[in-house]
Amino acid sequence: MDFELDDSLDRVDRDVLWDFMSSQAYWGRWRSREDLERQLAGAWRVVGAYERPGGRMIGFARAFSDGVASAYLADVFTVPEARGHGVGKALVRTMIDEGPGQEFRWMLHTDDAHGLYRGFGFAEPDQTYMERRASGSRAQAPEGGVQRQSGAAGSQPTS
Repeated sequence: MDFELDDSLDRVDRDVLWDFMSSQAYWGRWRSREDLERQLAGAWRVVGAYERPGGRMIGFARAFSDGVASAYLADVFTVPEARGHGVGKALVRTMIDEGPGQEFRWMLHTDDAHGLYRGFGFAEPDQTYMERRASGSRAQAPEGGVQRQSGAAGSQPTS
């Protein structure tokens, strides 16, 4: 599969993004389309993967950052028919190693893609890291894992 990567927000196919996030992303199905649009508008950087020829979006990654020292990798996915062709690895590499944040401290959450992210130097946090989990309707995870809804998607790179 031939594809190209692009960090232009204007090129992101919002319909493909919404379709995946609202139906297949166990970590993001609670969001409304308005929530997703606000997250895109506030993103520090996005990277899309686009099939060649044709330009159909087949993968995506989003980050938010202070722009100086730290960033959070979020919403990494590859559409099912593009998996196994290096798209997810290329998205992560482009986002964290080949852009303006290559010297940042990067963070993420995942329930099923630890192997992918370890290949880029991610590891479980040490004793200095703390987190306040979301509450109410936005609480995703009970202690120890991501709360899944019935019919949750299978393995894919996540955050």
